[in-house]
Amino acid sequence: MSRHKIVDGIKINFTPAEEAERDAQDQAWNDKSAERKLNRIKKIRLEKLEETDYMANSDYTMAEDVKTWRQTMRDIPATYTTEAEYDEVLARDANGNLTHSVWSK
Repeated sequence: MSRHKIVDGIKINFTPAEEAERDAQDQAWNDKSAERKLNRIKKIRLEKLEETDYMANSDYTMAEDVKTWRQTMRDIPATYTTEAEYDEVLARDANGNLTHSVWSK
């Protein structure tokens, strides 16, 4: 299937050089898939940790299960290292809720 562009309202097929450039752009995007997923995981992790940051104050005694959970959050990048694992960690149910046990407190 040949790609095309619209110039002055006219559909024009890509030249071989344009096809090659677009293929390289697509490959570069695909090559960074795991990186994008890991960044998404880190963003969610930060949001989750921020929910319990108040417990880290010196005037609050953090429960052991919360300490363990927070450590689990910090360990995610070392524990889950493949794109398939990232997909599992990012899995959501029909309501959009994260389903992986790592997110459970």
